[in-house]
Amino acid sequence: MSLHLSARPGDIAETVLLPGDPLRAKHMAENMLEQAVCYTQVRNMFGFTGFYKGKRVSIQGSGMGMPSLAIYASELITGYHARRLIRVGSCGAIQPDLQLRDLILAMSASTDSSFNKLRFQGMDYASTANFRLLQRAYEIAQGKGVAVKVGGILSSDNFYCADPEEWKLWAKYGVLAIEMETAALYTLAAQHQVEALALLTVSDSLVTGAEESSEARQQAFTQMFEVALELA
Repeated sequence: MSLHLSARPGDIAETVLLPGDPLRAKHMAENMLEQAVCYTQVRNMFGFTGFYKGKRVSIQGSGMGMPSLAIYASELITGYHARRLIRVGSCGAIQPDLQLRDLILAMSASTDSSFNKLRFQGMDYASTANFRLLQRAYEIAQGKGVAVKVGGILSSDNFYCADPEEWKLWAKYGVLAIEMETAALYTLAAQHQVEALALLTVSDSLVTGAEESSEARQQAFTQMFEVALELA
C-alpha cells in the first residue's frame, strides 16, 4: 500500500485511466468494465480494476488540480508500476469553433503554475504527450467517427481568475482549452519514462458561456470514455 492508495501489489493494471472526479471513475467502472473490483476508497478517491474487451485496466480518481493529480500519478508509477496514464477529464473551451462535448487530445500543456519551474530552476519545460498514444487515440476517434481536435491546452492553477479576460491571451496563441492537471501529468510521465495522454471533453465555453451540468460531467462523456478504453 502507498500513502494515498490502499491497493495491494498487483491490484492495479499497467494502464490506468485518470478521471479527476472519483464519481466519474465509479461510473466508468460500473458501466464499462467487466469484473470491476474497487481497490481503494482512501479519502473517497475511488480506484477500480477490471477488464475491457479482455484487457486489464484500472480507473483511478485523481482529484482537482496539479498537486492532487501528482500525488496519485506518482504513487501509481513508483508504487504500482503503472506504465500508461490516460487522463479523461473536462475542460473549458477558449476557441469559438469548439462546442460542448467536443473531444480534445492534448498534444502539449502550457501552464501558469510553478509546478515545472520548481523542478527546472525557474526555466520553462514543454510538457508534451506521448506521441504513440496521441497518434493511436486520434486513429481510434477517427475510426469511431468522433470529431476530435488535437493541439495545445493550458493547465491552470486558477479556476476563478482575478482577471476574467485572462484566457484571451492564451486563445490568441492558439491554445484550445483550459483545465487543471495535464501539465503535471506529462512532466511526471517524462521524469519516470512512462506514457501519458490527456483526453478532454469540452464541458463549458469561456467564449459563449455555455456549460454542462455536474451530472453530465460525471456520466455523459461516453465518447471520451470509449476512446480512452479502446486506447487502453
